[in-house]
Amino acid sequence: MFAKQKQSVEKQNSSQSEKIPSNEPKLNTILEKTKGSNDEIMMPPRVKSPPSLLSTDLFIKGNLNTAGDIQIEGTVEGNIKANLLTVGQNAVIKGEIMAEEVVVNGSISGTIKGNRVHLTASAKVDGDIIHNSIAIESGAHFEGSIEKSEDPLTKPNSKGADAVS
Repeated sequence: MFAKQKQSVEKQNSSQSEKIPSNEPKLNTILEKTKGSNDEIMMPPRVKSPPSLLSTDLFIKGNLNTAGDIQIEGTVEGNIKANLLTVGQNAVIKGEIMAEEVVVNGSISGTIKGNRVHLTASAKVDGDIIHNSIAIESGAHFEGSIEKSEDPLTKPNSKGADAVS
């Protein structure tokens, strides 16, 4: 039984090697046709990259900008702009945050602007929150004001003092 499968595989391989030269002109013809055509541009599908992780022993003084996701476990003094920002339980952030979604488990001192903001039970936030949707778990510590906005990411700061430059 195994010998028959092995033989059929060998036959396929030998027939495939014979077909390669005969397919070469067809492949070239297809490439030439698509070279000048702007009707259909083949793009590879976008693969979502994993979130960037800043570990607990990392201290950053400066701004962070990414179109992707970021998880912070260390300390950041500066403004952060991301798609999804996850603030770890022992993380400390001093600066303005702008993200599509913000999940806070640690400490933030500064303005948070996000379409969806989630303060977990271990969150400590000292600053304003501008949001479209917010969830605050029991046990979260929050000092500041909360403002609902349809588009919080484009809303300018009312005070401006919370942002670190």
